[in-house]
Amino acid sequence: MTVGSRAVNGGNGFAVTTSHPSSSGDGLLPPRRHWALAGLWAAIIMAVLDGSVMNLALPIIARDFTISSASTTWLITSYQIAIVMGLLPLSALGERFGYHQVYCSGLAIFVVASIGCAVSTGIAMLAGFRFVQGLGAAAIMAVNGAQMRLAWPSGLLSRGIGYNAVIVAGTAAAGPPLAGLLLSFADWPLLFLVNLPIGLASLLLVTHFGLRRPAETSTFDGIGALLNAVSFGAIFLGCSELVHGAPQLRAAGFLLVGLLLFLALLRRSARQERPMLPIDLFRFRRLAFAYGASVCAFAAQMCLLLALPFLLVDTMRVPVAAVGLLLLPLPAAIALSSPLAARLADRRWAGLMSGAGLALAAIAMGALAFLADQAPPLSQIAAIMALCGAGYGLFQSPNNNVMLRTAPLERAGAAAGMQATCRVAGQTVGALIAALALHLPQSGPVLSLYAGSGLALIAALIARGR
Repeated sequence: MTVGSRAVNGGNGFAVTTSHPSSSGDGLLPPRRHWALAGLWAAIIMAVLDGSVMNLALPIIARDFTISSASTTWLITSYQIAIVMGLLPLSALGERFGYHQVYCSGLAIFVVASIGCAVSTGIAMLAGFRFVQGLGAAAIMAVNGAQMRLAWPSGLLSRGIGYNAVIVAGTAAAGPPLAGLLLSFADWPLLFLVNLPIGLASLLLVTHFGLRRPAETSTFDGIGALLNAVSFGAIFLGCSELVHGAPQLRAAGFLLVGLLLFLALLRRSARQERPMLPIDLFRFRRLAFAYGASVCAFAAQMCLLLALPFLLVDTMRVPVAAVGLLLLPLPAAIALSSPLAARLADRRWAGLMSGAGLALAAIAMGALAFLADQAPPLSQIAAIMALCGAGYGLFQSPNNNVMLRTAPLERAGAAAGMQATCRVAGQTVGALIAALALHLPQSGPVLSLYAGSGLALIAALIARGR
Protein backbone atom coordinates (compact mmCIF):
# COMPACT_ATOMS: atom_id res chain seq x y z
CA MET A 1 0.00 0.00 0.00
CA THR A 2 1.38 3.43 -0.88
CA VAL A 3 2.32 5.99 1.75
CA GLY A 4 -0.72 7.93 2.88
CA SER A 5 -3.12 5.21 1.70
CA ARG A 6 -5.39 3.15 3.84
CA ALA A 7 -8.02 0.46 3.43
CA VAL A 8 -11.54 1.68 3.99
CA ASN A 9 -14.94 0.09 3.84
CA GLY A 10 -16.40 0.88 0.43
CA GLY A 11 -19.90 -0.41 1.09
CA ASN A 12 -21.41 -3.71 2.27
CA GLY A 13 -18.15 -4.89 3.76
CA PHE A 14 -15.86 -4.74 0.75
CA ALA A 15 -12.49 -3.09 1.12
CA VAL A 16 -10.84 -0.63 -1.20
CA THR A 17 -7.44 0.95 -1.13
CA THR A 18 -7.51 4.70 -1.51
CA SER A 19 -5.43 7.74 -0.73
CA HIS A 20 -8.64 9.63 0.03
CA PRO A 21 -10.01 8.76 3.48
CA SER A 22 -13.47 9.86 2.51
CA SER A 23 -15.66 6.82 1.90
CA SER A 24 -18.15 5.48 4.39
CA GLY A 25 -19.84 2.10 4.54
CA ASP A 26 -22.65 3.55 2.42
CA GLY A 27 -21.42 5.57 -0.52
CA LEU A 28 -18.68 8.20 -0.67
CA LEU A 29 -18.36 11.08 1.76
CA PRO A 30 -18.07 14.72 0.64
CA PRO A 31 -16.01 16.22 -0.91
CA ARG A 32 -14.77 13.00 -2.55
CA ARG A 33 -18.31 12.14 -3.61
CA HIS A 34 -18.72 15.53 -5.29
CA TRP A 35 -15.51 15.17 -7.30
CA ALA A 36 -16.31 11.58 -8.30
CA LEU A 37 -19.81 12.57 -9.41
CA ALA A 38 -18.39 15.50 -11.37
CA GLY A 39 -16.30 13.00 -13.32
CA LEU A 40 -19.25 10.67 -13.91
CA TRP A 41 -21.48 13.54 -15.01
CA ALA A 42 -18.80 14.90 -17.35
CA ALA A 43 -18.80 11.54 -19.14
CA ILE A 44 -22.61 11.63 -19.39
CA ILE A 45 -22.48 15.15 -20.84
CA MET A 46 -19.87 14.03 -23.38
CA ALA A 47 -21.88 10.99 -24.50
CA VAL A 48 -25.20 12.87 -24.72
CA LEU A 49 -23.62 15.77 -26.60
CA ASP A 50 -22.00 13.41 -29.08
CA GLY A 51 -25.37 11.85 -29.83
CA SER A 52 -27.34 15.10 -30.05
CA VAL A 53 -24.94 17.10 -32.26
CA MET A 54 -24.20 14.43 -34.87
CA ASN A 55 -27.43 14.86 -36.84
CA LEU A 56 -26.65 18.50 -37.58
CA ALA A 57 -23.26 17.59 -39.04
CA LEU A 58 -24.53 14.95 -41.49
CA PRO A 59 -25.31 17.33 -44.39
CA ILE A 60 -21.87 18.97 -44.07
CA ILE A 61 -20.13 15.57 -43.94
CA ALA A 62 -22.06 14.46 -47.04
CA ARG A 63 -20.87 17.57 -48.88
CA ASP A 64 -17.24 17.23 -47.78
CA PHE A 65 -16.99 13.54 -48.71
CA THR A 66 -19.18 13.93 -51.84
CA ILE A 67 -21.58 11.19 -50.80
CA SER A 68 -25.36 10.87 -50.60
CA SER A 69 -27.30 11.89 -47.53
CA ALA A 70 -28.45 8.29 -47.12
CA SER A 71 -24.84 7.11 -46.84
CA THR A 72 -24.18 9.41 -43.87
CA THR A 73 -26.83 7.61 -41.82
CA TRP A 74 -24.28 4.83 -41.33
CA LEU A 75 -22.47 7.23 -39.00
CA ILE A 76 -25.51 7.00 -36.71
CA THR A 77 -26.21 3.31 -37.33
CA SER A 78 -22.64 2.11 -36.69
CA TYR A 79 -22.55 3.99 -33.38
CA GLN A 80 -25.90 2.59 -32.25
CA ILE A 81 -25.08 -0.98 -33.29
CA ALA A 82 -21.86 -0.88 -31.23
CA ILE A 83 -23.84 0.27 -28.19
CA VAL A 84 -26.50 -2.42 -28.64
CA MET A 85 -23.87 -5.14 -29.05
CA GLY A 86 -21.75 -4.04 -26.10
CA LEU A 87 -24.06 -3.03 -23.26
CA LEU A 88 -24.73 -6.35 -21.53
CA PRO A 89 -21.32 -7.99 -22.20
CA LEU A 90 -19.55 -4.89 -20.86
CA SER A 91 -21.76 -4.77 -17.77
CA ALA A 92 -20.78 -8.43 -17.19
CA LEU A 93 -17.12 -7.45 -17.65
CA GLY A 94 -17.67 -4.83 -14.96
CA GLU A 95 -18.80 -7.53 -12.54
CA ARG A 96 -15.80 -9.67 -13.51
CA PHE A 97 -12.97 -7.10 -13.49
CA GLY A 98 -14.49 -4.16 -11.59
CA TYR A 99 -16.79 -1.35 -12.67
CA HIS A 100 -14.05 1.26 -12.29
CA GLN A 101 -11.75 -0.51 -14.75
CA VAL A 102 -14.45 -0.94 -17.40
CA TYR A 103 -15.64 2.65 -16.99
CA CYS A 104 -12.18 4.17 -17.34
CA SER A 105 -11.36 1.90 -20.28
CA GLY A 106 -14.56 3.02 -22.00
CA LEU A 107 -13.68 6.67 -21.43
CA ALA A 108 -10.21 6.19 -22.89
CA ILE A 109 -11.59 4.34 -25.94
CA PHE A 110 -14.19 7.06 -26.51
CA VAL A 111 -11.59 9.84 -26.40
CA VAL A 112 -9.15 8.05 -28.73
CA ALA A 113 -11.94 7.19 -31.17
CA SER A 114 -13.06 10.84 -31.14
CA ILE A 115 -9.59 11.82 -32.37
CA GLY A 116 -9.88 9.15 -35.08
CA CYS A 117 -13.25 10.57 -36.14
CA ALA A 118 -11.83 14.08 -36.33
CA VAL A 119 -8.96 13.07 -38.64
CA SER A 120 -11.00 10.70 -40.85
CA THR A 121 -10.57 11.21 -44.58
CA GLY A 122 -13.53 9.16 -45.84
CA ILE A 123 -16.92 7.83 -44.85
CA ALA A 124 -15.69 4.26 -44.27
CA MET A 125 -12.92 5.45 -41.94
CA LEU A 126 -15.31 7.75 -40.08
CA ALA A 127 -17.97 5.03 -39.72
CA GLY A 128 -15.31 2.65 -38.38
CA PHE A 129 -14.18 5.09 -35.71
CA ARG A 130 -17.84 5.81 -34.90
CA PHE A 131 -18.25 2.08 -34.21
CA VAL A 132 -15.24 2.14 -31.87
CA GLN A 133 -16.63 5.28 -30.26
CA GLY A 134 -19.91 3.42 -29.72
CA LEU A 135 -18.05 0.63 -27.92
CA GLY A 136 -16.53 3.22 -25.59
CA ALA A 137 -19.96 4.76 -25.01
CA ALA A 138 -21.38 1.28 -24.30
CA ALA A 139 -18.74 0.72 -21.61
CA ILE A 140 -19.61 4.06 -20.00
CA MET A 141 -23.36 3.42 -20.15
CA ALA A 142 -23.10 -0.23 -19.07
CA VAL A 143 -21.64 0.52 -15.63
CA ASN A 144 -22.61 4.17 -15.09
CA GLY A 145 -25.63 3.18 -13.01
CA ALA A 146 -23.48 0.87 -10.85
CA GLN A 147 -20.93 3.66 -10.35
CA MET A 148 -23.71 6.03 -9.29
CA ARG A 149 -25.14 3.48 -6.88
CA LEU A 150 -21.74 3.06 -5.22
CA ALA A 151 -21.03 6.80 -5.05
CA TRP A 152 -24.33 7.87 -3.45
CA PRO A 153 -25.46 6.86 0.04
CA SER A 154 -28.56 4.67 -0.27
CA GLY A 155 -30.72 7.35 1.34
CA LEU A 156 -29.72 9.87 -1.34
CA LEU A 157 -29.63 7.58 -4.38
CA SER A 158 -33.05 8.58 -5.68
CA ARG A 159 -32.02 12.23 -5.49
CA GLY A 160 -28.84 11.44 -7.39
CA ILE A 161 -30.87 9.70 -10.11
CA GLY A 162 -32.95 12.86 -10.38
CA TYR A 163 -29.80 14.95 -10.84
CA ASN A 164 -28.76 12.52 -13.58
CA ALA A 165 -32.04 13.12 -15.39
CA VAL A 166 -31.54 16.90 -15.13
CA ILE A 167 -28.05 16.66 -16.64
CA VAL A 168 -29.13 14.37 -19.48
CA ALA A 169 -32.17 16.50 -20.35
CA GLY A 170 -30.27 19.78 -20.05
CA THR A 171 -27.43 18.53 -22.22
CA ALA A 172 -29.86 17.19 -24.81
CA ALA A 173 -31.54 20.60 -24.94
CA ALA A 174 -28.23 22.45 -25.25
CA GLY A 175 -26.70 20.06 -27.81
CA PRO A 176 -28.28 21.28 -31.09
CA PRO A 177 -27.78 25.01 -30.36
CA LEU A 178 -24.18 24.34 -29.32
CA ALA A 179 -23.56 22.31 -32.47
CA GLY A 180 -25.02 25.09 -34.58
CA LEU A 181 -22.74 27.60 -32.87
CA LEU A 182 -19.61 25.48 -33.40
CA LEU A 183 -20.46 24.75 -37.04
CA SER A 184 -21.00 28.46 -37.68
CA PHE A 185 -17.27 29.16 -37.31
CA ALA A 186 -15.56 25.74 -37.60
CA ASP A 187 -15.82 22.51 -39.57
CA TRP A 188 -17.41 19.26 -38.37
CA PRO A 189 -14.20 17.69 -36.88
CA LEU A 190 -14.47 20.19 -34.02
CA LEU A 191 -17.64 18.39 -32.87
CA PHE A 192 -15.46 15.36 -32.11
CA LEU A 193 -12.48 17.28 -30.74
CA VAL A 194 -14.60 18.89 -28.00
CA ASN A 195 -14.77 15.41 -26.48
CA LEU A 196 -11.05 15.56 -25.63
CA PRO A 197 -11.07 18.08 -22.76
CA ILE A 198 -14.36 16.75 -21.37
CA GLY A 199 -13.27 13.12 -21.61
CA LEU A 200 -9.81 13.70 -20.15
CA ALA A 201 -11.25 15.73 -17.25
CA SER A 202 -13.75 12.95 -16.56
CA LEU A 203 -11.04 10.30 -16.71
CA LEU A 204 -8.84 12.24 -14.31
CA LEU A 205 -11.63 12.79 -11.78
CA VAL A 206 -13.00 9.26 -11.87
CA THR A 207 -9.51 7.72 -11.69
CA HIS A 208 -8.52 9.87 -8.73
CA PHE A 209 -11.75 10.00 -6.74
CA GLY A 210 -13.89 7.07 -7.94
CA LEU A 211 -14.54 4.02 -5.79
CA ARG A 212 -12.75 0.82 -6.77
CA ARG A 213 -15.01 -2.09 -5.88
CA PRO A 214 -13.46 -5.55 -6.23
CA ALA A 215 -14.76 -7.97 -8.84
CA GLU A 216 -18.11 -9.58 -8.02
CA THR A 217 -17.27 -12.88 -9.75
CA SER A 218 -14.25 -14.77 -11.05
CA THR A 219 -15.94 -15.99 -14.23
CA PHE A 220 -16.97 -14.43 -17.53
CA ASP A 221 -19.19 -16.18 -20.09
CA GLY A 222 -17.35 -15.53 -23.36
CA ILE A 223 -19.74 -17.65 -25.43
CA GLY A 224 -22.72 -15.84 -23.92
CA ALA A 225 -21.08 -12.49 -24.66
CA LEU A 226 -20.56 -13.50 -28.30
CA LEU A 227 -24.16 -14.72 -28.65
CA ASN A 228 -25.42 -11.51 -27.07
CA ALA A 229 -23.34 -9.20 -29.27
CA VAL A 230 -24.11 -10.97 -32.56
CA SER A 231 -27.82 -11.55 -31.86
CA PHE A 232 -28.50 -7.99 -30.72
CA GLY A 233 -26.38 -6.56 -33.53
CA ALA A 234 -28.12 -8.68 -36.18
CA ILE A 235 -31.60 -7.78 -34.93
CA PHE A 236 -30.74 -4.07 -34.83
CA LEU A 237 -29.14 -4.23 -38.28
CA GLY A 238 -32.16 -6.05 -39.70
CA CYS A 239 -34.50 -3.40 -38.31
CA SER A 240 -32.24 -0.67 -39.68
CA GLU A 241 -32.21 -2.30 -43.12
CA LEU A 242 -36.01 -2.40 -43.14
CA VAL A 243 -36.19 1.28 -42.18
CA HIS A 244 -33.76 2.30 -44.93
CA GLY A 245 -35.58 0.33 -47.63
CA ALA A 246 -32.94 -2.36 -48.14
CA PRO A 247 -33.91 -5.60 -49.90
CA GLN A 248 -36.43 -7.37 -47.67
CA LEU A 249 -34.73 -10.74 -48.07
CA ARG A 250 -31.46 -9.38 -46.67
CA ALA A 251 -33.21 -7.67 -43.77
CA ALA A 252 -35.19 -10.83 -43.05
CA GLY A 253 -31.92 -12.81 -43.04
CA PHE A 254 -30.40 -10.54 -40.40
CA LEU A 255 -33.56 -10.75 -38.29
CA LEU A 256 -33.75 -14.54 -38.57
CA VAL A 257 -30.11 -15.03 -37.57
CA GLY A 258 -30.51 -12.56 -34.72
CA LEU A 259 -33.66 -14.23 -33.36
CA LEU A 260 -32.17 -17.75 -33.57
CA LEU A 261 -29.01 -16.66 -31.73
CA PHE A 262 -31.12 -14.79 -29.17
CA LEU A 263 -33.10 -17.96 -28.47
CA ALA A 264 -29.81 -19.82 -28.00
CA LEU A 265 -28.66 -17.08 -25.61
CA LEU A 266 -31.94 -17.27 -23.69
CA ARG A 267 -31.63 -21.04 -23.36
CA ARG A 268 -28.02 -20.75 -22.19
CA SER A 269 -28.88 -18.00 -19.69
CA ALA A 270 -31.65 -20.10 -18.10
CA ARG A 271 -29.01 -22.61 -16.91
CA GLN A 272 -26.65 -20.06 -15.35
CA GLU A 273 -26.52 -18.47 -11.92
CA ARG A 274 -25.15 -15.15 -13.26
CA PRO A 275 -26.34 -15.15 -16.88
CA MET A 276 -25.02 -12.79 -19.55
CA LEU A 277 -28.63 -11.96 -20.40
CA PRO A 278 -29.73 -11.10 -16.83
CA ILE A 279 -33.02 -12.99 -16.79
CA ASP A 280 -32.42 -13.61 -13.08
CA LEU A 281 -33.38 -9.98 -12.46
CA PHE A 282 -36.83 -10.59 -13.96
CA ARG A 283 -37.64 -12.70 -10.90
CA PHE A 284 -38.06 -9.42 -9.07
CA ARG A 285 -41.60 -8.34 -9.96
CA ARG A 286 -40.85 -4.62 -9.57
CA LEU A 287 -37.86 -4.89 -11.90
CA ALA A 288 -39.81 -6.76 -14.58
CA PHE A 289 -42.52 -4.08 -14.57
CA ALA A 290 -39.94 -1.27 -14.56
CA TYR A 291 -38.18 -2.78 -17.59
CA GLY A 292 -41.45 -3.11 -19.50
CA ALA A 293 -42.48 0.44 -18.69
CA SER A 294 -39.07 1.77 -19.75
CA VAL A 295 -39.11 0.03 -23.15
CA CYS A 296 -42.64 1.25 -23.95
CA ALA A 297 -41.97 4.79 -22.66
CA PHE A 298 -38.82 5.30 -24.72
CA ALA A 299 -40.50 3.79 -27.78
CA ALA A 300 -43.29 6.35 -27.35
CA GLN A 301 -40.80 9.18 -26.96
CA MET A 302 -38.96 8.17 -30.13
CA CYS A 303 -42.26 8.09 -32.07
CA LEU A 304 -42.80 11.68 -30.94
CA LEU A 305 -39.29 12.95 -31.68
CA LEU A 306 -39.13 11.44 -35.16
CA ALA A 307 -42.66 12.36 -36.24
CA LEU A 308 -42.95 15.87 -34.86
CA PRO A 309 -40.43 17.61 -37.20
CA PHE A 310 -42.25 16.17 -40.24
CA LEU A 311 -45.60 17.20 -38.79
CA LEU A 312 -44.43 20.74 -38.07
CA VAL A 313 -42.66 21.35 -41.38
CA ASP A 314 -44.78 19.42 -43.88
CA THR A 315 -48.27 19.64 -42.37
CA MET A 316 -48.32 22.74 -40.18
CA ARG A 317 -45.87 24.70 -42.40
CA VAL A 318 -43.76 25.78 -39.43
CA PRO A 319 -40.41 27.38 -40.45
CA VAL A 320 -37.48 25.00 -40.07
CA ALA A 321 -35.69 27.49 -37.79
CA ALA A 322 -38.58 27.32 -35.31
CA VAL A 323 -38.72 23.52 -35.11
CA GLY A 324 -35.73 23.27 -32.77
CA LEU A 325 -37.23 25.87 -30.45
CA LEU A 326 -40.51 23.94 -30.31
CA LEU A 327 -38.64 20.78 -29.30
CA LEU A 328 -36.81 22.50 -26.44
CA PRO A 329 -39.73 22.53 -23.94
CA LEU A 330 -39.61 18.70 -23.80
CA PRO A 331 -36.11 18.29 -22.30
CA ALA A 332 -36.48 21.56 -20.35
CA ALA A 333 -39.62 20.28 -18.60
CA ILE A 334 -37.95 16.92 -17.92
CA ALA A 335 -35.05 18.77 -16.27
CA LEU A 336 -37.43 20.84 -14.13
CA SER A 337 -39.74 18.03 -13.00
CA SER A 338 -37.13 15.30 -12.43
CA PRO A 339 -35.73 16.66 -9.13
CA LEU A 340 -39.22 16.79 -7.61
CA ALA A 341 -39.97 13.27 -8.81
CA ALA A 342 -36.63 12.07 -7.42
CA ARG A 343 -37.45 13.37 -3.93
CA LEU A 344 -40.70 11.41 -4.02
CA ALA A 345 -39.29 8.28 -5.68
CA ASP A 346 -39.15 6.26 -2.45
CA ARG A 347 -42.78 6.89 -1.48
CA ARG A 348 -45.20 3.98 -1.64
CA TRP A 349 -47.25 5.75 -4.29
CA ALA A 350 -44.26 6.46 -6.58
CA GLY A 351 -45.57 3.91 -9.08
CA LEU A 352 -48.84 5.81 -9.29
CA MET A 353 -46.89 9.03 -9.88
CA SER A 354 -44.91 7.37 -12.69
CA GLY A 355 -48.08 6.08 -14.28
CA ALA A 356 -49.75 9.49 -14.02
CA GLY A 357 -46.74 11.14 -15.64
CA LEU A 358 -46.88 8.76 -18.60
CA ALA A 359 -50.63 9.24 -18.89
CA LEU A 360 -49.99 12.98 -19.12
CA ALA A 361 -47.40 12.37 -21.86
CA ALA A 362 -49.88 10.13 -23.72
CA ILE A 363 -52.55 12.85 -23.59
CA ALA A 364 -50.02 15.41 -24.89
CA MET A 365 -49.04 13.21 -27.85
CA GLY A 366 -52.67 12.51 -28.63
CA ALA A 367 -53.45 16.23 -28.50
CA LEU A 368 -50.66 17.00 -30.98
CA ALA A 369 -51.99 14.38 -33.37
CA PHE A 370 -55.59 15.61 -32.98
CA LEU A 371 -54.64 19.25 -33.60
CA ALA A 372 -52.38 18.46 -36.56
CA ASP A 373 -54.78 19.70 -39.26
CA GLN A 374 -56.03 22.70 -37.26
CA ALA A 375 -52.83 24.77 -37.41
CA PRO A 376 -52.63 25.52 -33.66
CA PRO A 377 -50.54 28.48 -32.45
CA LEU A 378 -46.87 27.74 -31.89
CA SER A 379 -47.27 28.71 -28.24
CA GLN A 380 -49.88 25.96 -27.85
CA ILE A 381 -47.53 23.39 -29.39
CA ALA A 382 -44.76 24.50 -27.03
CA ALA A 383 -47.10 24.20 -24.03
CA ILE A 384 -48.12 20.68 -25.07
CA MET A 385 -44.46 19.68 -25.43
CA ALA A 386 -43.79 21.06 -21.95
CA LEU A 387 -46.65 18.97 -20.52
CA CYS A 388 -45.22 15.90 -22.25
CA GLY A 389 -41.77 16.62 -20.80
CA ALA A 390 -43.21 17.13 -17.31
CA GLY A 391 -44.91 13.74 -17.60
CA TYR A 392 -41.66 12.05 -18.60
CA GLY A 393 -39.84 13.75 -15.74
CA LEU A 394 -42.36 12.35 -13.25
CA PHE A 395 -41.81 8.88 -14.71
CA GLN A 396 -38.08 8.58 -15.30
CA SER A 397 -36.54 9.22 -11.88
CA PRO A 398 -38.82 6.83 -9.92
CA ASN A 399 -38.54 4.15 -12.60
CA ASN A 400 -34.74 4.42 -12.79
CA ASN A 401 -34.66 4.29 -8.99
CA VAL A 402 -36.44 0.92 -9.09
CA MET A 403 -34.17 -0.45 -11.86
CA LEU A 404 -30.94 0.49 -10.08
CA ARG A 405 -31.87 -0.09 -6.44
CA THR A 406 -34.00 -3.24 -6.48
CA ALA A 407 -31.32 -5.58 -7.83
CA PRO A 408 -28.83 -7.08 -5.34
CA LEU A 409 -25.67 -5.00 -4.98
CA GLU A 410 -23.54 -7.79 -6.43
CA ARG A 411 -25.65 -7.55 -9.61
CA ALA A 412 -25.42 -3.75 -9.84
CA GLY A 413 -23.54 -4.05 -13.13
CA ALA A 414 -26.24 -6.21 -14.71
CA ALA A 415 -28.90 -3.83 -13.40
CA ALA A 416 -27.13 -0.82 -14.96
CA GLY A 417 -26.70 -2.72 -18.23
CA MET A 418 -30.39 -3.62 -18.30
CA GLN A 419 -31.39 -0.01 -17.61
CA ALA A 420 -29.40 1.17 -20.63
CA THR A 421 -30.51 -1.78 -22.78
CA CYS A 422 -34.20 -1.06 -22.10
CA ARG A 423 -33.69 2.54 -23.16
CA VAL A 424 -31.90 1.60 -26.40
CA ALA A 425 -34.37 -1.20 -27.15
CA GLY A 426 -37.29 1.17 -26.67
CA GLN A 427 -35.72 3.81 -28.89
CA THR A 428 -35.08 1.18 -31.59
CA VAL A 429 -38.68 -0.06 -31.48
CA GLY A 430 -39.99 3.50 -31.58
CA ALA A 431 -37.75 4.42 -34.52
CA LEU A 432 -38.98 1.35 -36.44
CA ILE A 433 -42.64 2.21 -35.76
CA ALA A 434 -42.13 5.84 -36.76
CA ALA A 435 -40.23 4.89 -39.92
CA LEU A 436 -42.99 2.51 -40.97
CA ALA A 437 -45.62 5.19 -40.34
CA LEU A 438 -43.65 7.84 -42.22
CA HIS A 439 -43.85 5.79 -45.39
CA LEU A 440 -47.32 7.37 -45.61
CA PRO A 441 -46.35 11.01 -46.34
CA GLN A 442 -49.68 12.63 -45.51
CA SER A 443 -50.91 10.70 -42.48
CA GLY A 444 -47.60 9.14 -41.34
CA PRO A 445 -46.60 11.73 -38.71
CA VAL A 446 -50.08 11.69 -37.17
CA LEU A 447 -50.14 7.88 -37.09
CA SER A 448 -46.72 7.89 -35.41
CA LEU A 449 -47.98 10.30 -32.74
CA TYR A 450 -51.05 8.18 -32.08
CA ALA A 451 -48.80 5.11 -31.83
CA GLY A 452 -46.62 7.00 -29.35
CA SER A 453 -49.68 7.96 -27.34
CA GLY A 454 -50.81 4.33 -27.22
CA LEU A 455 -47.36 3.11 -26.16
CA ALA A 456 -47.22 5.74 -23.43
CA LEU A 457 -50.60 4.56 -22.11
CA ILE A 458 -49.36 0.95 -22.06
CA ALA A 459 -46.23 2.12 -20.22
CA ALA A 460 -48.44 4.00 -17.73
CA LEU A 461 -50.41 0.86 -16.93
CA ILE A 462 -47.22 -1.16 -16.49
CA ALA A 463 -45.61 1.52 -14.30
CA ARG A 464 -48.74 1.68 -12.14
CA GLY A 465 -48.58 -2.09 -11.66
CA ARG A 466 -45.11 -2.06 -10.11
